[in-house]
Amino acid sequence: MKLLKRLLTSTLWFFVSLGAASLLAVIGAALYFAPGLPDVHQLQGYELQTPLRVVTRDHQLIGEFGEQRRRPVDYSAIPQDMVEAFLAAEDASFFEHPGVDPKGLVRAALELVTHGGTIQSGGSTITMQVARNYLLTLDRTFTRKIREILLSLQMEQILSKDQIFELYVNKIYLGNGAYGIAAAAKTYYDKPLDELTLAEKAMIAGLPKAPSALNPLTNPERSLIRRNWILYRMRELGYIDPSAYQQAVKEPISARQHDTQVDVQAPYVAEMARQFAVNHFGKEDAYSGGYTVTTTLDGPLQQDARQALIEGLIAYDRRHGWRGPEQTDIPPSLVEAQDQTQKSGLEEELAASPEVRKTARQAAQSSQARVEGVDGDVSNWLKVLERTPAYGPLKPAIVVASEDHEMRVLTRDGTVRTLGWDGLKWAREYHSPKWRGDVPANAGEIARRGALVRIMQTDDGDWRLAQQPGAEAAIVVLDPQTGAIRALQGGFSFNASKFNRATQAQRQVGSNFKPFVYLAALQEGGMTAATIINDAPVVMQQFSGDDWRPENAEGEFLGPTRLRVGLYQSRNLVTIRILQSLGLEKALTFLENFGFDKARLPQGLSLALGSASLTPLEVANAYAILANGGFNVSPWYIQRVDKTDSDQPILETTPQVACRDCAEDATQTQIDGKTYPLAPRVVDPDALYILRDIMRDVIEKGTGRGALDLNRGDIVGKTGTTNDQRDAWFSGFNSRLETTVWVGKDDNSSTGEYGSQAALPIWKKFMGPALEGTPEAAPEQPEDIVTARIDPHTGQRLHDDQPGGIEEIFRKENLPDFAPRRIDQQLEDSSGAQGTGTYEAIF
Repeated sequence: MKLLKRLLTSTLWFFVSLGAASLLAVIGAALYFAPGLPDVHQLQGYELQTPLRVVTRDHQLIGEFGEQRRRPVDYSAIPQDMVEAFLAAEDASFFEHPGVDPKGLVRAALELVTHGGTIQSGGSTITMQVARNYLLTLDRTFTRKIREILLSLQMEQILSKDQIFELYVNKIYLGNGAYGIAAAAKTYYDKPLDELTLAEKAMIAGLPKAPSALNPLTNPERSLIRRNWILYRMRELGYIDPSAYQQAVKEPISARQHDTQVDVQAPYVAEMARQFAVNHFGKEDAYSGGYTVTTTLDGPLQQDARQALIEGLIAYDRRHGWRGPEQTDIPPSLVEAQDQTQKSGLEEELAASPEVRKTARQAAQSSQARVEGVDGDVSNWLKVLERTPAYGPLKPAIVVASEDHEMRVLTRDGTVRTLGWDGLKWAREYHSPKWRGDVPANAGEIARRGALVRIMQTDDGDWRLAQQPGAEAAIVVLDPQTGAIRALQGGFSFNASKFNRATQAQRQVGSNFKPFVYLAALQEGGMTAATIINDAPVVMQQFSGDDWRPENAEGEFLGPTRLRVGLYQSRNLVTIRILQSLGLEKALTFLENFGFDKARLPQGLSLALGSASLTPLEVANAYAILANGGFNVSPWYIQRVDKTDSDQPILETTPQVACRDCAEDATQTQIDGKTYPLAPRVVDPDALYILRDIMRDVIEKGTGRGALDLNRGDIVGKTGTTNDQRDAWFSGFNSRLETTVWVGKDDNSSTGEYGSQAALPIWKKFMGPALEGTPEAAPEQPEDIVTARIDPHTGQRLHDDQPGGIEEIFRKENLPDFAPRRIDQQLEDSSGAQGTGTYEAIF
């Protein structure tokens, strides 16, 4: 008896001591962390305002971020069964606990021990999630969890349960850009909250756990399991009766994508503007502060640039062959898809009761869909098509049948379309950038039933097989006078890849870089367009000890070559010798005038061949300086930022601009009634005029001849192709518009095409409509530029009495020497005028 009494006493003291220690630990934690905690009172005045809007300079919408997908809702407007759906899914004891759930914390503590100091599930109540989402970071650490607990306890003392729940459902991320339940109802069902069915409310309530993995659009078969588990929990908790439960668990998926429509497709610039706003105003304020960012984009030019890039890449892709379907063997029905789906992440739901799996299967069966022209249930095919984004004009489709020279496909709208042989026979099997197989014998060789492919509509209204291009591209269009970005597309499809190749892809520029080396020679090296450079092999030893033996693209050499010919024929050895003669350091210093970072340029003669890695935007800006007469403008795209509660712009950009006609001592000029500071002139106008004249030969005689199709005499430009045809470039301009196009592959493999084949067609496709109806815009010849007749073989001037030769332009003070008069012995003997070499002496 004494032993039992002693044991009970010891046990009692153990628990008293444990409780006291826990209390002291909580008090200690509170004292330690309290000074650094955010003020919970700020949640009382928390307002969800208007979204961030991004527009063109002509006020057409190109992007909206934040609140268009977050529609604030009062607690009183939330249907009771939706409240209960969230309680069943996230925190059944929410209205009873003081902000934390002891059981959940014990689970979190065990995870902390077993997972090496990190917390996986978190044991978070709804109150704790509000504390985290509004006031804390999202890292899963012990320190953050303690702060979260303390904030939750404070919150429960200051805010009512209704207020906390309202904050929760207005903030929580629910996938597909939807923040909050009202936005989710609009995004998935295009309905207000009070029109949602019980099953739809449970579907939304299931999303906070994993907004992507349990999404009804991207993973419908998994979302059914999650939804029906929540409905099961609601029945077990007494929120719904068996009848409502039975009806809801059988309801098919009705979610569809409902996107915000924009006026102009410019997603890469919209994202640039979003990042600017976040960096400038902070994430929360940027998305909810009612800002409108007006960009420098021109709506029609942007649409034309995007379309030119898309069409150019599709044309490129057809030249290189068929790489196969995006997916194969897709099960047609949701029942079959659910049987095959991975169950990881759904263990809790499936372990709750066999009912969950059973009812989810029943719901999949009730989601049957039939379309005319296809046998059987195609509910999964339609869901796959619903969640598969279109890439530009390329629409997703699933092959229904491939027979002989015909393919029937199912599209997202439930239509079966027939692709004839004219739209299929291009699909020769891709082997490499320069090798594709034979024309397929029949449609079955291309794709079979259950394969996900792409189709696109032709100009005559028919449909043909397509695929996401194997190459990517970027196009940048600048106003040379101001540096303003008028159009920019950073890839084939923003849906397919958010990577902005126009601003982020640093690619070797190849011969596209050569004009700047030649300009340095004209301005800094005392050379002329007639200077003779030897186009001959050269061998140089590298630091590694290996020999460097650069070659021309064609593998041949011309010998003594005029500088003009060296550029328009893009002779590598001529350019190397020009740079060698000029001196690397002098050239690098000169190149800084065009916005190039000297530290990022190669510190060797390979610079002459375009081995520098630059973004298309950097290249476009350098060419804009050539186009505007040599003024050092910089690219920009934010014109102004306005705020809904302010009458004046809170930010307005005033860049330095070019002005050819301004006086030398002028410091500013006016454009469209607005005053701008003048950009410094960094290039001698005479040297630049000569270079531009040489670059016209690239169009008339060189690799840019395709641009002659525009039938304009004011266009100049330069192609570029790098080793193994990894990068294809074309940059061209007149005095009003500069456009740079790059084509390549993200993995830096070969495109199999030159700049004139891959990039120039895109440039032409854009510049044709962009310049249509505008007068030609080329600079006037400077007074110091003169024309002289030269010997094309020596570059020397010819006397007036010397026959033949060609005309060339020079700076007046930099004319070449006269060619010596040649003595023709046979002529002297026949004329009797010894010593003159001419007939004239006899008169």
